[in-house]
Amino acid sequence: MTKQVSASDVKLSGYNEAQVQKAAASLLKFLGDRRSKANDLFDDDEIINITIALKKMPLQSRKDKPIPLQLPHPLNSPEGAEICLFVKDHQGEGHKEGKLLLQQFEKNGGVTKVIGISKLKTKYESHEAKRQLCKLYDIFLADERILPSLPKLIGKSFFKKKKQPIPIRITGKDLPSQVKRACSCTYMFKNSGTCINIKVALSTFDQQQVAQNIHAVLAQAVDHIPKKWSNIRGVFIKSADSVALPLFQSLPEQGVRISADPLPAAAVDMESQPSKLKSGQKAASKRTAVKNGSIAALKPVTKKIKKSSS
Repeated sequence: MTKQVSASDVKLSGYNEAQVQKAAASLLKFLGDRRSKANDLFDDDEIINITIALKKMPLQSRKDKPIPLQLPHPLNSPEGAEICLFVKDHQGEGHKEGKLLLQQFEKNGGVTKVIGISKLKTKYESHEAKRQLCKLYDIFLADERILPSLPKLIGKSFFKKKKQPIPIRITGKDLPSQVKRACSCTYMFKNSGTCINIKVALSTFDQQQVAQNIHAVLAQAVDHIPKKWSNIRGVFIKSADSVALPLFQSLPEQGVRISADPLPAAAVDMESQPSKLKSGQKAASKRTAVKNGSIAALKPVTKKIKKSSS
């Protein structure tokens, strides 16, 4: 990023550097302690996300095309990331382009796998095959021309892990820069709910790097939120299975006051005064009636208890 973003660029009342640093330090300590106690069972870096809670649900429908958000500290690097590219088809133009791309990027440690649509339909047809494919690679790229047809082909695992394919123009001349940009960004996916989850850091980052990435993501994400800052109810930081630590929470809006007419005196008497019954009488249960939209209490009903003749 050309500009260094700080907490002051996040226009949320009460959002401050100290709270972000404190939450980042707490979460990193939790992840570090758990990793050491588990004897390195968690070999992979754990993803740290922010959750943006909105006051009002967006009116637009979910969009599968991700919105790139630049990070001062990227989650992946083109040299170390495992990248899979989906191309137009297994045969024909797309396949040839894919082969050329593979040869071009393998020299620089870029794209490691090219998969055509036909192969995606056959070899990765089962749910388990799709799930395994999702786990194999860090980043998925796709020819922008086939992006609309991919959601049904890749399955739910990609959406749960926030690994939806990132569109690129494989016919363009700036392919290396597109791959580099794809690795240097995180992505915001618009949905129809009130919560937006965005990857912001890794468990191997220090708290300063986590905080700087959070500031940068919020400053960019707000441009894609209806009513911008005023529509944000809260911002939280968490890992996949940790508690959500608050970075910002707005005060609850003043609710609508509910008023009602006072109860009739008879109803008050029924609630506050015990009924006095004569010998041989039994009080029936209290009853109410609704008339003209108001609730009125009925008088207690008494009835004689017949004595059985011996």
